[in-house]
Amino acid sequence: MRHARRRLQGLARLAAVGGLLSGGLMMTTAMAGEPATPDTDEGGTVQPAELGATLVSRLGTSRTAGSWIGSDGQPVVAVTDADAAVEVGRAGARAKVVRHSMRQLRSATDALRAAPRVPGTAWVVDYASNEVVVHADSTVSAGDWSRLSGLADQIGGYVHMQRTAGSFTTRVSGGDPVFTGNGRCSAGFNVTNGRNDFILTAGHCGPVGTTWFQDAQGGERVGTTKAGRFPGSDFSLVEYENGDASSGRGVVDIGGGQEVRITAAADPFVGQQVFRSGSTTGVRSGRVTALNATVNFPEGTVTGLIQTTVCAEPGDSGGPLFAQGLALGLTSGGNGDCTTGGLTFFQPATTAMAALGVSVAGAATTAEEGSGAAPPPAAAPGTSAPGGAAGTTLPAGSVSLRTLVPGLVVVAVSLLGLVATRWIRSASDRRSYRRHYSQAWG
Repeated sequence: MRHARRRLQGLARLAAVGGLLSGGLMMTTAMAGEPATPDTDEGGTVQPAELGATLVSRLGTSRTAGSWIGSDGQPVVAVTDADAAVEVGRAGARAKVVRHSMRQLRSATDALRAAPRVPGTAWVVDYASNEVVVHADSTVSAGDWSRLSGLADQIGGYVHMQRTAGSFTTRVSGGDPVFTGNGRCSAGFNVTNGRNDFILTAGHCGPVGTTWFQDAQGGERVGTTKAGRFPGSDFSLVEYENGDASSGRGVVDIGGGQEVRITAAADPFVGQQVFRSGSTTGVRSGRVTALNATVNFPEGTVTGLIQTTVCAEPGDSGGPLFAQGLALGLTSGGNGDCTTGGLTFFQPATTAMAALGVSVAGAATTAEEGSGAAPPPAAAPGTSAPGGAAGTTLPAGSVSLRTLVPGLVVVAVSLLGLVATRWIRSASDRRSYRRHYSQAWG
């Protein structure tokens, strides 16, 4: 009888330990996603994007022509000579030997910038093709196209002219005002100067002094634009009416009651998967295709932009571009829509914040973590994004807490079972101890 009871207790302990392992596995699976930081892993290993950038910096602009992340997730560095290719290979990246260096490609963009401005055009350095690609939308006349083509021929064979459907416009909806009196934009990131909180959004949404409201009727004021820049760059700073972002600090709302905690600002890299949120089209995803793009909008020229395949429509202007909990950019403009696709350009967040003297509001600190503050739970990769196009997945770092509940329940029940079996065993041992010594003492 005693042996049977001990066997039963052993089985109970085994079941409890198994439950703990299963619950932990369930929670790990629910929380699985992209790495928390883009630069290094927990062991300090250099990540692909950082490795490529480091090699480009080390070899210089006369021996390299940019770096990007290939379809296999590995860094690729464009180099102009065999020795540089060997050095890249030794460092753990893949080399692609090209004809034109970054110095040559930048001289081409300088020549384009110095030429008479043509609205409806844009150009970027395409690292993978080792070309400067000049986009011209449907508003560019035949005469302007001919003049640009002539300039491209003069620069050299590495300037590629390309007609683009639609037109390059800022993404403001002038006919349906929501936030401002003359147009609708989207809030970007909550930022702070250490004293007050602000909304960081696109500069073309409204000049300094613009009043922002929560609804089209102007029933409740959000704040007033205090600083901004457009054209040239495309960012502005809206000071909250009460100076405080309250519970919205440091998060991006992606719909469906879910949020993404934004912890810092960073620069994107070519090939990176990114997410954009906007008041018109919700959450959309795509990839970074070029950096330092120049776009000649009808209102003026904006330089230093991020080019992506993420779609956007009027009203999405100023909305946040983000990935892995990092603020990357603000929606500036583009062509096409979320039905036919197109190019969308973003103002880099790091440039805007540095110019305005602000940083991400509500980023987790040691003191906050000690007081119980925590980032929003993260969503499982592959989950369809609310309001997003089919195939769009939620960014890592954003998941509903309910995905963790089953694992937590299993862990809790298993712990209770383990404690109970231990208590039963202890009680049994005490009884056996008393019986043994009571007999020995007579």
